Amino acid sequence: MSRDSTPATLVTGAAGFIGYHLTRRLIDIGHNVVGMDNLNDYYDINLKGERLKSLKETSSFSFVEGDIASQEDVDAVFETHRPALVVNLAAQAGVRYSLKNPRAYIQSNIVGFSNVLEASRRFGVSHLMYASSSSVYGGNTKVPFSETDPVDHPVSLYAATKRSNELMADTYSHLYGIPATGLRFFTVYGELGRPDMAYFSFSEDYFNGRAIRMFNNGDTANDLRRDFTYVGDVIESLVRLATRPPEGARPHRILNIGGSRPVSLTEFVATLEKALSTAAGAPIVFDKIFEGPKPGDVHTTFADNAALREIIGYVPETSLETGIQKFADWYLGYRKSGRRETQH
Repeated sequence: MSRDSTPATLVTGAAGFIGYHLTRRLIDIGHNVVGMDNLNDYYDINLKGERLKSLKETSSFSFVEGDIASQEDVDAVFETHRPALVVNLAAQAGVRYSLKNPRAYIQSNIVGFSNVLEASRRFGVSHLMYASSSSVYGGNTKVPFSETDPVDHPVSLYAATKRSNELMADTYSHLYGIPATGLRFFTVYGELGRPDMAYFSFSEDYFNGRAIRMFNNGDTANDLRRDFTYVGDVIESLVRLATRPPEGARPHRILNIGGSRPVSLTEFVATLEKALSTAAGAPIVFDKIFEGPKPGDVHTTFADNAALREIIGYVPETSLETGIQKFADWYLGYRKSGRRETQH
Protein backbone atom coordinates (compact mmCIF):
# COMPACT_ATOMS: atom_id res chain seq x y z
CA MET A 1 0.00 0.00 0.00
CA SER A 2 1.15 3.55 -0.65
CA ARG A 3 2.35 6.03 1.93
CA ASP A 4 -1.14 7.07 3.04
CA SER A 5 -4.60 5.52 2.86
CA THR A 6 -5.08 6.44 -0.80
CA PRO A 7 -4.80 3.28 -2.94
CA ALA A 8 -1.84 3.29 -5.27
CA THR A 9 -2.07 3.77 -9.02
CA LEU A 10 0.46 1.81 -11.06
CA VAL A 11 1.69 3.24 -14.36
CA THR A 12 4.01 0.98 -16.31
CA GLY A 13 6.22 2.73 -18.84
CA ALA A 14 6.21 5.79 -16.57
CA ALA A 15 9.44 7.16 -18.05
CA GLY A 16 7.95 6.94 -21.53
CA PHE A 17 6.19 9.71 -23.41
CA ILE A 18 2.53 9.11 -22.57
CA GLY A 19 3.46 7.47 -19.27
CA TYR A 20 5.30 10.55 -18.08
CA HIS A 21 2.51 12.96 -18.95
CA LEU A 22 -0.15 10.73 -17.42
CA THR A 23 1.83 10.24 -14.22
CA ARG A 24 2.37 13.98 -13.92
CA ARG A 25 -1.36 14.64 -14.26
CA LEU A 26 -2.39 11.86 -11.87
CA ILE A 27 -0.07 13.25 -9.22
CA ASP A 28 -1.52 16.73 -9.74
CA ILE A 29 -5.05 15.47 -9.06
CA GLY A 30 -4.12 13.58 -5.91
CA HIS A 31 -3.03 10.08 -6.88
CA ASN A 32 -0.17 8.23 -5.26
CA VAL A 33 1.57 6.85 -8.33
CA VAL A 34 3.99 3.98 -8.56
CA GLY A 35 5.90 4.19 -11.81
CA MET A 36 7.57 1.15 -13.35
CA ASP A 37 9.95 1.25 -16.32
CA ASN A 38 12.88 -0.80 -17.56
CA LEU A 39 14.59 2.31 -19.00
CA ASN A 40 15.63 0.55 -22.20
CA ASP A 41 17.70 2.28 -24.87
CA TYR A 42 15.23 2.04 -27.78
CA TYR A 43 15.65 5.82 -27.89
CA ASP A 44 17.67 8.44 -26.03
CA ILE A 45 17.90 7.33 -22.41
CA ASN A 46 18.73 10.91 -21.42
CA LEU A 47 15.24 12.03 -22.38
CA LYS A 48 13.74 9.30 -20.21
CA GLY A 49 15.99 10.50 -17.42
CA GLU A 50 14.68 14.05 -17.78
CA ARG A 51 11.10 12.82 -17.48
CA LEU A 52 11.92 10.66 -14.48
CA LYS A 53 13.83 13.44 -12.74
CA SER A 54 10.77 15.67 -12.95
CA LEU A 55 8.50 12.98 -11.52
CA LYS A 56 10.81 12.21 -8.61
CA GLU A 57 10.47 15.77 -7.38
CA THR A 58 7.16 14.90 -5.68
CA SER A 59 6.61 12.67 -2.67
CA SER A 60 3.46 11.27 -4.30
CA PHE A 61 5.59 9.32 -6.79
CA SER A 62 7.72 6.25 -6.25
CA PHE A 63 9.76 4.58 -8.98
CA VAL A 64 10.55 0.93 -9.55
CA GLU A 65 13.05 0.01 -12.24
CA GLY A 66 11.74 -3.25 -13.60
CA ASP A 67 10.59 -5.07 -16.71
CA ILE A 68 7.02 -6.22 -17.26
CA ALA A 69 8.47 -9.16 -19.21
CA SER A 70 9.80 -10.42 -15.86
CA GLN A 71 7.07 -12.11 -13.85
CA GLU A 72 9.12 -11.60 -10.71
CA ASP A 73 9.38 -7.85 -11.28
CA VAL A 74 5.65 -7.49 -11.91
CA ASP A 75 4.61 -9.65 -8.97
CA ALA A 76 6.88 -7.70 -6.64
CA VAL A 77 5.33 -4.36 -7.61
CA PHE A 78 1.79 -5.64 -7.16
CA GLU A 79 2.62 -7.38 -3.88
CA THR A 80 4.27 -4.29 -2.40
CA HIS A 81 1.88 -1.57 -3.59
CA ARG A 82 -1.48 -3.36 -4.19
CA PRO A 83 -2.60 -0.93 -6.92
CA ALA A 84 -6.31 -0.34 -7.49
CA LEU A 85 -5.88 1.35 -10.88
CA VAL A 86 -3.32 -0.04 -13.33
CA VAL A 87 -2.38 1.73 -16.57
CA ASN A 88 -0.14 -0.47 -18.69
CA LEU A 89 1.77 1.74 -21.11
CA ALA A 90 5.00 -0.26 -21.09
CA ALA A 91 5.55 -1.79 -24.51
CA GLN A 92 8.00 -2.06 -27.35
CA ALA A 93 6.77 0.68 -29.68
CA GLY A 94 7.35 1.39 -33.34
CA VAL A 95 6.12 -0.25 -36.53
CA ARG A 96 9.39 -0.27 -38.49
CA TYR A 97 11.56 -1.48 -35.61
CA SER A 98 9.42 -4.61 -35.42
CA LEU A 99 10.98 -5.67 -38.73
CA LYS A 100 14.45 -5.46 -37.19
CA ASN A 101 13.88 -6.86 -33.70
CA PRO A 102 10.68 -8.92 -33.57
CA ARG A 103 11.73 -10.73 -30.38
CA ALA A 104 11.54 -7.47 -28.40
CA TYR A 105 7.86 -7.15 -29.31
CA ILE A 106 7.00 -10.68 -28.24
CA GLN A 107 8.81 -10.29 -24.93
CA SER A 108 7.41 -6.90 -23.96
CA ASN A 109 4.02 -6.79 -25.65
CA ILE A 110 2.94 -10.42 -25.30
CA VAL A 111 4.87 -11.94 -22.38
CA GLY A 112 4.90 -8.65 -20.50
CA PHE A 113 1.20 -8.00 -20.91
CA SER A 114 0.36 -11.54 -19.84
CA ASN A 115 2.28 -10.89 -16.61
CA VAL A 116 0.30 -7.69 -16.01
CA LEU A 117 -2.99 -9.50 -16.67
CA GLU A 118 -2.12 -12.31 -14.28
CA ALA A 119 -1.10 -9.91 -11.53
CA SER A 120 -4.26 -7.87 -12.08
CA ARG A 121 -6.29 -11.06 -11.65
CA ARG A 122 -4.46 -12.19 -8.54
CA PHE A 123 -4.60 -8.82 -6.79
CA GLY A 124 -8.10 -7.80 -7.87
CA VAL A 125 -7.48 -4.44 -9.55
CA SER A 126 -10.54 -2.22 -9.95
CA HIS A 127 -9.63 -1.01 -13.46
CA LEU A 128 -6.92 -2.07 -15.90
CA MET A 129 -6.26 0.37 -18.73
CA TYR A 130 -3.78 -0.63 -21.41
CA ALA A 131 -2.22 0.81 -24.54
CA SER A 132 -3.32 -0.54 -27.88
CA SER A 133 -2.80 1.26 -31.19
CA SER A 134 -4.53 2.54 -34.30
CA SER A 135 -2.12 0.21 -36.11
CA VAL A 136 -4.52 -2.68 -35.45
CA TYR A 137 -6.76 -1.34 -38.24
CA GLY A 138 -4.07 -2.40 -40.72
CA GLY A 139 -5.03 -1.87 -44.34
CA ASN A 140 -8.69 -1.08 -43.64
CA THR A 141 -9.98 1.35 -46.25
CA LYS A 142 -13.30 2.27 -44.65
CA VAL A 143 -12.84 5.51 -42.72
CA PRO A 144 -13.18 6.75 -40.10
CA PHE A 145 -12.01 3.67 -38.20
CA SER A 146 -14.63 2.42 -35.74
CA GLU A 147 -14.04 0.11 -32.80
CA THR A 148 -16.55 -2.29 -34.36
CA ASP A 149 -14.59 -2.61 -37.63
CA PRO A 150 -12.89 -5.96 -38.33
CA VAL A 151 -9.19 -5.95 -37.41
CA ASP A 152 -8.17 -9.43 -38.48
CA HIS A 153 -5.35 -8.53 -40.88
CA PRO A 154 -2.58 -6.48 -39.21
CA VAL A 155 0.23 -5.39 -41.52
CA SER A 156 3.04 -5.29 -38.93
CA LEU A 157 4.14 -7.45 -36.02
CA TYR A 158 3.71 -4.44 -33.74
CA ALA A 159 0.03 -4.22 -34.74
CA ALA A 160 -0.37 -7.98 -34.30
CA THR A 161 0.94 -7.79 -30.73
CA LYS A 162 -1.44 -4.95 -29.90
CA ARG A 163 -4.41 -6.83 -31.31
CA SER A 164 -3.28 -9.82 -29.26
CA ASN A 165 -3.35 -7.62 -26.15
CA GLU A 166 -6.98 -6.75 -26.86
CA LEU A 167 -7.95 -10.40 -27.21
CA MET A 168 -6.05 -11.39 -24.08
CA ALA A 169 -7.70 -8.64 -22.03
CA ASP A 170 -11.13 -9.57 -23.35
CA THR A 171 -10.60 -13.18 -22.27
CA TYR A 172 -9.47 -12.18 -18.77
CA SER A 173 -12.47 -9.89 -18.41
CA HIS A 174 -14.73 -12.77 -19.43
CA LEU A 175 -13.11 -15.36 -17.16
CA TYR A 176 -12.28 -13.26 -14.11
CA GLY A 177 -14.41 -10.12 -14.34
CA ILE A 178 -11.44 -7.74 -14.61
CA PRO A 179 -12.70 -4.28 -15.73
CA ALA A 180 -10.38 -3.41 -18.61
CA THR A 181 -10.16 -0.61 -21.19
CA GLY A 182 -8.06 -0.92 -24.33
CA LEU A 183 -6.78 2.39 -25.71
CA ARG A 184 -6.24 2.62 -29.46
CA PHE A 185 -3.94 5.65 -29.65
CA PHE A 186 -3.76 7.64 -32.89
CA THR A 187 -0.31 9.19 -33.57
CA VAL A 188 0.25 10.92 -30.24
CA TYR A 189 2.64 13.89 -30.29
CA GLY A 190 3.77 16.71 -28.02
CA GLU A 191 6.41 17.99 -25.62
CA LEU A 192 8.99 15.48 -24.29
CA GLY A 193 7.86 13.18 -27.07
CA ARG A 194 9.43 10.13 -28.70
CA PRO A 195 12.48 10.84 -30.89
CA ASP A 196 11.50 8.05 -33.29
CA MET A 197 8.28 9.82 -34.24
CA ALA A 198 8.27 11.94 -37.41
CA TYR A 199 7.70 15.35 -35.80
CA PHE A 200 10.68 14.82 -33.48
CA SER A 201 13.00 13.07 -35.93
CA PHE A 202 12.35 15.68 -38.64
CA SER A 203 13.30 18.40 -36.17
CA GLU A 204 16.45 16.52 -35.23
CA ASP A 205 17.36 16.02 -38.88
CA TYR A 206 17.05 19.71 -39.68
CA PHE A 207 19.16 20.92 -36.76
CA ASN A 208 21.78 18.26 -37.47
CA GLY A 209 22.08 19.30 -41.11
CA ARG A 210 20.27 16.36 -42.66
CA ALA A 211 17.43 16.16 -45.15
CA ILE A 212 14.18 14.66 -43.90
CA ARG A 213 12.88 11.48 -45.52
CA MET A 214 9.25 11.58 -46.62
CA PHE A 215 7.74 8.22 -47.44
CA ASN A 216 5.16 9.36 -49.97
CA ASN A 217 7.17 9.38 -53.22
CA GLY A 218 6.48 13.12 -53.37
CA ASP A 219 2.90 12.29 -54.37
CA THR A 220 0.81 14.99 -52.71
CA ALA A 221 -2.34 13.88 -54.53
CA ASN A 222 -2.18 10.47 -52.84
CA ASP A 223 -0.41 11.53 -49.67
CA LEU A 224 -0.20 9.54 -46.45
CA ARG A 225 -2.61 10.87 -43.82
CA ARG A 226 -2.43 10.63 -40.03
CA ASP A 227 -4.86 11.48 -37.27
CA PHE A 228 -2.41 13.42 -35.08
CA THR A 229 -3.50 13.59 -31.42
CA TYR A 230 -1.98 16.05 -28.95
CA VAL A 231 -0.69 14.39 -25.77
CA GLY A 232 -2.57 16.78 -23.46
CA ASP A 233 -5.85 15.67 -25.02
CA VAL A 234 -4.85 12.03 -24.63
CA ILE A 235 -4.13 12.54 -20.93
CA GLU A 236 -7.45 14.31 -20.38
CA SER A 237 -9.19 11.36 -22.00
CA LEU A 238 -7.34 8.81 -19.85
CA VAL A 239 -7.98 10.66 -16.60
CA ARG A 240 -11.70 10.79 -17.33
CA LEU A 241 -11.79 7.14 -18.34
CA ALA A 242 -9.93 6.04 -15.21
CA THR A 243 -12.96 6.74 -13.01
CA ARG A 244 -15.37 5.07 -15.44
CA PRO A 245 -14.43 1.38 -15.60
CA PRO A 246 -16.61 -0.80 -17.84
CA GLU A 247 -19.30 -2.88 -16.21
CA GLY A 248 -21.27 -6.02 -16.99
CA ALA A 249 -20.60 -9.73 -17.23
CA ARG A 250 -17.68 -9.14 -19.61
CA PRO A 251 -16.33 -5.73 -18.50
CA HIS A 252 -14.00 -5.02 -21.38
CA ARG A 253 -14.10 -2.24 -23.96
CA ILE A 254 -11.86 -0.83 -26.65
CA LEU A 255 -11.83 2.87 -27.45
CA ASN A 256 -10.24 5.05 -30.12
CA ILE A 257 -8.21 7.89 -28.65
CA GLY A 258 -7.91 10.28 -31.58
CA GLY A 259 -9.04 13.68 -32.76
CA SER A 260 -10.83 12.51 -35.92
CA ARG A 261 -9.00 15.10 -38.05
CA PRO A 262 -6.48 13.36 -40.35
CA VAL A 263 -3.79 15.54 -41.91
CA SER A 264 -1.65 14.80 -44.96
CA LEU A 265 2.08 14.28 -44.57
CA THR A 266 2.74 17.33 -46.74
CA GLU A 267 0.50 19.54 -44.60
CA PHE A 268 2.06 18.15 -41.44
CA VAL A 269 5.58 18.99 -42.61
CA ALA A 270 4.54 22.55 -43.54
CA THR A 271 2.95 22.98 -40.09
CA LEU A 272 6.11 21.76 -38.37
CA GLU A 273 8.32 24.07 -40.45
CA LYS A 274 6.13 27.03 -39.50
CA ALA A 275 6.12 26.15 -35.79
CA LEU A 276 9.88 25.70 -35.64
CA SER A 277 10.34 28.97 -37.52
CA THR A 278 8.20 30.76 -34.94
CA ALA A 279 10.08 29.16 -32.05
CA ALA A 280 13.50 29.91 -33.58
CA GLY A 281 12.64 33.42 -34.76
CA ALA A 282 13.97 32.62 -38.24
CA PRO A 283 12.64 30.83 -41.34
CA ILE A 284 13.11 27.05 -41.33
CA VAL A 285 12.59 24.97 -44.46
CA PHE A 286 13.48 21.30 -44.57
CA ASP A 287 15.52 19.69 -47.31
CA LYS A 288 13.49 16.68 -48.42
CA ILE A 289 14.25 13.25 -49.81
CA PHE A 290 11.21 11.40 -51.18
CA GLU A 291 10.94 7.65 -50.83
CA GLY A 292 8.15 5.11 -51.10
CA PRO A 293 6.08 3.82 -48.17
CA LYS A 294 7.83 1.30 -45.94
CA PRO A 295 6.61 -2.21 -45.02
CA GLY A 296 4.05 -2.01 -42.25
CA ASP A 297 2.96 1.55 -43.10
CA VAL A 298 -0.74 2.22 -43.58
CA HIS A 299 -2.03 4.92 -45.90
CA THR A 300 -4.53 6.64 -43.61
CA THR A 301 -5.46 6.66 -39.93
CA PHE A 302 -8.73 8.32 -38.98
CA ALA A 303 -10.47 7.82 -35.63
CA ASP A 304 -14.19 7.59 -35.10
CA ASN A 305 -14.30 8.95 -31.55
CA ALA A 306 -18.07 8.87 -30.98
CA ALA A 307 -17.80 6.08 -28.40
CA LEU A 308 -15.22 8.02 -26.39
CA ARG A 309 -17.42 11.13 -26.41
CA GLU A 310 -20.42 9.12 -25.24
CA ILE A 311 -18.54 7.71 -22.24
CA ILE A 312 -16.60 10.75 -21.00
CA GLY A 313 -18.24 13.72 -22.73
CA TYR A 314 -14.94 14.72 -24.29
CA VAL A 315 -12.76 14.02 -27.34
CA PRO A 316 -9.30 15.31 -28.33
CA GLU A 317 -9.72 18.84 -29.64
CA THR A 318 -6.32 20.57 -29.90
CA SER A 319 -5.51 21.64 -33.45
CA LEU A 320 -2.31 20.40 -35.07
CA GLU A 321 -1.09 24.00 -35.36
CA THR A 322 -1.49 24.60 -31.62
CA GLY A 323 -0.06 21.27 -30.53
CA ILE A 324 2.94 21.33 -32.85
CA GLN A 325 3.76 24.88 -31.71
CA LYS A 326 3.85 23.63 -28.11
CA PHE A 327 6.24 20.89 -29.17
CA ALA A 328 8.43 23.30 -31.15
CA ASP A 329 8.70 25.73 -28.25
CA TRP A 330 9.70 22.91 -25.92
CA TYR A 331 12.11 21.37 -28.42
CA LEU A 332 14.06 24.56 -29.04
CA GLY A 333 14.32 25.11 -25.29
CA TYR A 334 15.49 21.56 -24.75
CA ARG A 335 18.20 21.92 -27.41
CA LYS A 336 19.43 25.13 -25.82
CA SER A 337 19.48 23.59 -22.33
CA GLY A 338 22.56 21.52 -23.11
CA ARG A 339 21.01 18.38 -21.55
CA ARG A 340 20.32 16.72 -24.86
CA GLU A 341 22.57 13.97 -26.23
CA THR A 342 20.87 12.59 -29.32
CA GLN A 343 21.51 8.96 -30.27
CA HIS A 344 21.38 7.78 -33.88
